[in-house]
Amino acid sequence: MESRIKFCVAVAVFIIVTEIASCHFVFEVQHKFAGKGKNLAHFKSHDTRRHSRMLASVDLPLGGDSRVDSVGLYFTKIKLGTPPKEYHVQVDTGSDILWINCSPCPKCPSKTNLGFSLSLYDVNASSTSKKVGCDDDFCSFISNSDSCQPDRGCSYHIVYADQSTSEGNFIRDNLSLDQVTGNLLTGPLAQEVVFGCGSDQSGQLGKSESAVDGVMGFGQANTSVLSQLAAAGDAKRVFSHCLDNVKGGGIFAIGVVDSPAVKTTPMVPNQMHYNVVLMEMDVDGASLDLPQSIVRKGGTIIDSGTTLAYLPQALYDSLIETITSRQPVKLHIVEETFQCFTFTKDVNQAFPPVNFHFEDSLKLTVYPHDYLFSLESEMYCFGWQVGGMTTEDRSEVILLGDMVLSNKLVVYDLENEVIGWTDHNCSSSIKVKDGSGGVFSVGADNLSSAPPLLLIGKLLAILSTFVAVAFN
Repeated sequence: MESRIKFCVAVAVFIIVTEIASCHFVFEVQHKFAGKGKNLAHFKSHDTRRHSRMLASVDLPLGGDSRVDSVGLYFTKIKLGTPPKEYHVQVDTGSDILWINCSPCPKCPSKTNLGFSLSLYDVNASSTSKKVGCDDDFCSFISNSDSCQPDRGCSYHIVYADQSTSEGNFIRDNLSLDQVTGNLLTGPLAQEVVFGCGSDQSGQLGKSESAVDGVMGFGQANTSVLSQLAAAGDAKRVFSHCLDNVKGGGIFAIGVVDSPAVKTTPMVPNQMHYNVVLMEMDVDGASLDLPQSIVRKGGTIIDSGTTLAYLPQALYDSLIETITSRQPVKLHIVEETFQCFTFTKDVNQAFPPVNFHFEDSLKLTVYPHDYLFSLESEMYCFGWQVGGMTTEDRSEVILLGDMVLSNKLVVYDLENEVIGWTDHNCSSSIKVKDGSGGVFSVGADNLSSAPPLLLIGKLLAILSTFVAVAFN
């Protein structure tokens, strides 16, 4: 049974081993708004095939950072088509397809303030592109595929939580990835995948200051690139990220991690998102009362595409009250949603850590420098937010984003249906396995060259948790 999450407020919102072949992919990712000034309202509006040798790891070079006082959204560079052409896409664990702005597209953005030129994918410019028809096996994965029109082909329509939309047709073409060939070394590798050729975008997707060329979804559905690689026998459905909110950038890799060791907790089965069971929550040992529906139904979502952390109202109130009882401050509201205060001391020494305890004794500790961000000199705000989110049966939901995931190696193992993490220096490296038994180092990247912002107007994410996908 598919559990679909209904969001009552728009929230700002990120295989490879078979017995005979293994592949890891690494992506270079950058925060979408690295170095770009925003006001606080944006916080919520956002909020190979086998070759001659066994496939090794593949690396997506990562850029940007997850700091709420700087950027907070990640994107990567990929190449599509023959000859390959470069595109910048948001990495989103809350959605399930890869789509690219496609020519012709009268409403697609033509420029961006993110430091690169936008590109439109042109079906006619690639010698390996193929239209996905209604009788294609891929189209059977799409809900509403029965309404597919043969003259148009297999199509999609996506609605994000901030009401941005993308629609168009599916295309099959080569995706070029960076195959790990040795320690900190990569080489090109082409894999055929199906992706959306977006001919009509709306909302934040079409605004120049936040525009990218598309979105690369790392959700669990059969339509994701991750699932397509696994279905082709080229990969297991395992990926990981390590988001550096100190220096920026980090690591995003597809494949099995050899080290550091990561302890895991089970994923709640049959969910659209990466749900886990939160058992307890405390502020430096002082327990908080969790809504029992969250415990019973696994209503906690791990989503690297979300910037902040969203809690039910009662839990949020209890959390802020408990933190401020340990360190009294005079709170005031900024932008109608952020609780802020003036403070002249070291927040890491003065404020308590917040601990999340998950099934199988996996703990996630969120430190003061993670949940507090500096709005301006000697002014800090809490990154915790009231989510107002419920499931179809009105059970409450917790959504944990980059604010709590940064400076940790997070592993999503869809093969074994577990998620895990461990504290890690995300500006260093991790080691990944390949099918031949080799272990290689994958290093951190930072595509962002813009300096961090220091004053008010600092950005967070724009695209949102994937809420609903309605395929035409």
